[in-house]
Amino acid sequence: MTNQVPSGSLDLTQNNIEKLKELFPEVITDGGKIDFETLQTILGEEIDDEGERYSFTWPGKRESILGSQLPSKGTLRPNVDKSKDFDHTGNLYIEGDNLEVLKLLQKSYNSKVKVIYIDPPYNTGKDFVYKDDFREGVENYLEQTGQVDSDGNLLSTNSESNGRFHTDWLNMMYPRLRLARNLLAEDGVIFISIDDGEVANLKKVCSEIFGEKNFLAQVIWERAYAPVNLKKNFSESHDFILVYGKNTDGLESNGIARSDRQIDSYINPDNDPRGIYKPDNFTVGPAVEKNIYEITTPSGRVVLPPNGYSWRFSKERFNELLSDNRVWFGKDGNNVPAYKRFLSEVKSGVTPMTIWKYDDVGHSQSATKYLRNLMDGKAYFDYPKPVDLIKRCIELYSEPDSIVLDFFAGSATTAEAVMKKNAEDSGSRKYIMVQLPEVLEESSTAYKDGYRNLTDIAVERIRRAGDKIIDENPELADTLDIGFKYFQLDKSNIQEWNPDFEDLENDKVNLFEDVFVEGRSELDIVYEIMLKNGLELILPITTFEIEGKIVYDIAYGSQFICLAHGIDLAVAEGIITKRDDYDSQLISGVVFKDKGFKGNDAMKLNVIQALVDADFAEEAIQTI
Repeated sequence: MTNQVPSGSLDLTQNNIEKLKELFPEVITDGGKIDFETLQTILGEEIDDEGERYSFTWPGKRESILGSQLPSKGTLRPNVDKSKDFDHTGNLYIEGDNLEVLKLLQKSYNSKVKVIYIDPPYNTGKDFVYKDDFREGVENYLEQTGQVDSDGNLLSTNSESNGRFHTDWLNMMYPRLRLARNLLAEDGVIFISIDDGEVANLKKVCSEIFGEKNFLAQVIWERAYAPVNLKKNFSESHDFILVYGKNTDGLESNGIARSDRQIDSYINPDNDPRGIYKPDNFTVGPAVEKNIYEITTPSGRVVLPPNGYSWRFSKERFNELLSDNRVWFGKDGNNVPAYKRFLSEVKSGVTPMTIWKYDDVGHSQSATKYLRNLMDGKAYFDYPKPVDLIKRCIELYSEPDSIVLDFFAGSATTAEAVMKKNAEDSGSRKYIMVQLPEVLEESSTAYKDGYRNLTDIAVERIRRAGDKIIDENPELADTLDIGFKYFQLDKSNIQEWNPDFEDLENDKVNLFEDVFVEGRSELDIVYEIMLKNGLELILPITTFEIEGKIVYDIAYGSQFICLAHGIDLAVAEGIITKRDDYDSQLISGVVFKDKGFKGNDAMKLNVIQALVDADFAEEAIQTI
């Protein structure tokens, strides 16, 4: 028999149980449950059995943990018309509730994302929070975004007077951060913008989810360049960016590119062929006795280190450096020695500090002005982040081919930052943007200009930003990826079978009809299969025909999908031939529409056997 394509997104609870089975097979009972007493015995002294311990908790925390582990019943449907360069781009823009989207991405992008940047609602009392219904995730999303019930309303103002001010915000953030951690690569890093209102709570949550030892920094970003004089006490001029790694063991940042001012501090007055250098201090303190010795300068002056100090190097090492022309005595040869630290030999980036000045990464006003100019003078977004701010986050920990995720994408500044960084270093970074289609108020400027929700404005911003980068760098027109595949969260393309017991005979006949939701395209179904089987959504898809039956070829034979009727041995033979055209040793999967066999179990078995005989793994042959 064939395997069924999984019915939902990755079941995180079952996945964790499988990991425990691998580590401690003896703790699994005959019924497949976990024997916690045996697990405690195995772990021995590592168990904390004290009655009281420090913990950070709030009403609803347990439900949010359990809710994050419930599989999603939804899918992501491609929208080619809203996309840009759909067939060739490696970027994704996903419209939908980020909780459900993160669940759907668990299998395809587990441990693959190098950098996450998010700018979530700050919980100022004027912000919005997501109303999660963990049991009915997609249905809840569709209703609350007005796609089902015109009276529905996804977002509600989280005012301080509602009695659950911090609780509601924490219950929104906690499950999303748990799911986000799974997507981070082992050396991946997450950056979270926040203000004073929730930074203390957010840090506790992040230390719990990512581990306190994986805390990297609490960056202070100078977001304002002038005080607000209407404030009675203090005018806030900064926000925070919390930085956590998934696993900081051995983690090292790429550093920040040196500014022109920093490079100007390097000199080469003696025309050293190794290039410019910075004269570094030759003394250290406290003194090391053996490193106190006389040095004679080229001018003949004898110098000693100051009291309490010694030379940085031993006398033997000093003589080696002198012979290698790595000691600088000043233009007249009369200064105390300095060590030549060549720019070509130092680390390419400067270690970042935890205060980021607006001179270096921009401020809120400059970001608003830039975005207004990009959008024909219209200020569609409140308090956007500067592109250079997010670009710094990306350059600190990404590689040229990394995946960057932002699941509170807002104005899509992160997408522009990725494209801009790729333009600077010829990188091929890919972004995944996730954003709720917040409905615009009819009185808003954006609505009057023809936009209906936030995602419409965001993708227009991406288009314009990409075109602007190409206009400024025309030599990149054929190589820089400024496109995106647009996906929308929706209910699954696969109908759930609910038998009518009063008319079971007719219901049995319906079993041989299509199981797919009416109005859904084959491309919709192909992408749902890819998600369920853990394939990235950017993989190339081509088609070929076998006796009039279309077969989808995913990533050059990695998976073949046939949703046609009348599947027979000719289809199997055509798939085998196509696989062999790539490589007969290629590990390929095959998915057939179960109804494509029209109830002919003998033909189904023959097709499967033909594939198995051609070295397709039986477990890789599925039906849907």
